Amino acid sequence: MKSYQIHLIRHGMTAENTKGAYIGSTDVPLSSNGMEKLTKLSETWDYPGTPFLYSSPLLRCVQTCNIIYPALKPQILSGLTECSFGDWEGKTATQLAGDQLFSQWLANSKDIAPPNGECGAAFTRRICLTFEKIVSDLVNSGETTAVVVTHGGVIMTLLSVYGLPQAPSYQWQMDNGFGYSLRITPSLWMRDKVAEVYQCIPIPQEEEE
Repeated sequence: MKSYQIHLIRHGMTAENTKGAYIGSTDVPLSSNGMEKLTKLSETWDYPGTPFLYSSPLLRCVQTCNIIYPALKPQILSGLTECSFGDWEGKTATQLAGDQLFSQWLANSKDIAPPNGECGAAFTRRICLTFEKIVSDLVNSGETTAVVVTHGGVIMTLLSVYGLPQAPSYQWQMDNGFGYSLRITPSLWMRDKVAEVYQCIPIPQEEEE
């Protein structure tokens, strides 16, 4: 039976990632160090080939697409944007440590939203609708492979919802420029809405002998 592969890749490093700041929907670029590391990674590790490339609209993801897949123009999907942290954007957990709402949010981000931000339930609903559209479009296209360049929070949440083996989102963490490959079997997808997580990406190139 035909199966489909969707590869989820986290964008390269930003200055805010280095500081540990919440940047969610803030449109920051890759840092110069992040661009350098991602370029080297793309030259020495193998990313999956694809006819279809999807991206979050935020600059750090589009720049990542341009470095890893320079020959492809990504299809921009607003639903792939990271969770909005509202008034907490640009701040670190240390800076927010005295905020009572922040403490409540850490304990229950599903139902509690940052001020002017997005709660976990709304975020999950948005990205799941987008992911299921990608799956549907891929199945209907006649192709079997797609790559999605997005954010760490998006990937971790999607895998906690659809991924096999089942695991909470915090167990699906990944470094910048890395991600996971999913295999979708139509019968299993239609019945249970699950996808097998079968490898981490990119894959190291074999050393020359």
